Amino acid sequence: MLYAILCYHSEDVVCAWSKEEDEAVMARLAVVQERLAKEGRLGPVARLLPTTAATTLRKHGEPPLVIDGPFAETKEQLLGFYIVDGQSLDEVLEIARELGAANPGGSYEIRPVGIFRPGSVAS
Repeated sequence: MLYAILCYHSEDVVCAWSKEEDEAVMARLAVVQERLAKEGRLGPVARLLPTTAATTLRKHGEPPLVIDGPFAETKEQLLGFYIVDGQSLDEVLEIARELGAANPGGSYEIRPVGIFRPGSVAS
């Protein structure tokens, strides 16, 4: 089963890291990523640009409103995600713990992923 591991952290904290601090965190994360890739269990990984680069389509009213920035004010922002293949939630929780040990602060939200293929007929 595929799982998404959504990575949340305070943008103010992460954006304040020095280049060296950021590179050190990314190097520690790469150790986990490389192992998962060798095992054939790592799908797409994305590091999102800051919410200041976001555009949101709010569907309240007609026509929908397009605004700059994130949808919601929160203490932590979605900064990226992993797609991993795991046999169970417990197995994916262990992966999230490894990522968490490599990356100080923040939190990880884990969700099963449903695959949708437009144009295909469900059986």
